[in-house]
Amino acid sequence: MARPTPAVLVTIVPSGDDREALLAAVASAAAVDVAAVHAGRVCPHCGSTDHGRPWATAAGRAVPVSTARTGGATALAVVRGTAVTDVALGIDLEQVARVAAAPLDAFGPAERRGLGGDADRAAAWAVKEAVLKRDGRGLRVDPTAVAVDLERSVARFAGRVQPVTVLWPAPGTVLAVAAGGLPVEVEDRVTPPVG
Repeated sequence: MARPTPAVLVTIVPSGDDREALLAAVASAAAVDVAAVHAGRVCPHCGSTDHGRPWATAAGRAVPVSTARTGGATALAVVRGTAVTDVALGIDLEQVARVAAAPLDAFGPAERRGLGGDADRAAAWAVKEAVLKRDGRGLRVDPTAVAVDLERSVARFAGRVQPVTVLWPAPGTVLAVAAGGLPVEVEDRVTPPVG
């Protein structure tokens, strides 16, 4: 049987029981029964499991995951492919109106010149958050440390250029994915296989 092509699978669901939705998304991406999936959160700074970076395993193997929430919606990202367990992954989901209303001072002069309006500003902010989540420190790092070039679909951070994907899954909603250039597929719903 051919192995699936490595990709980031993103599912956007109504906010609610995000843990159950994440378990289902991982099960679907890994082609295992949901009973074989375990997931949680852990803060790398304080060790708490009430907040922090999400993690998941499927049939005992680590599966890269990332989550984001905005305005009643949750985006769940899972890396599909058995040989990509070491991929760092970060996503962000934002509403353009929410970012436009926020007093953000997160853009350098070159970025500001390249931003055409509220949609670009929201996309650039989402990219910054996705890159910082991928890094593992999130907003503990000053977002001005991430320079976004939407036209080239890249972000420069810590001396490295990273490819990013920016998608518009609904009017006024932007999704940014930082996953080292893996292709991104947005799924409408998750149906875990029955094992």
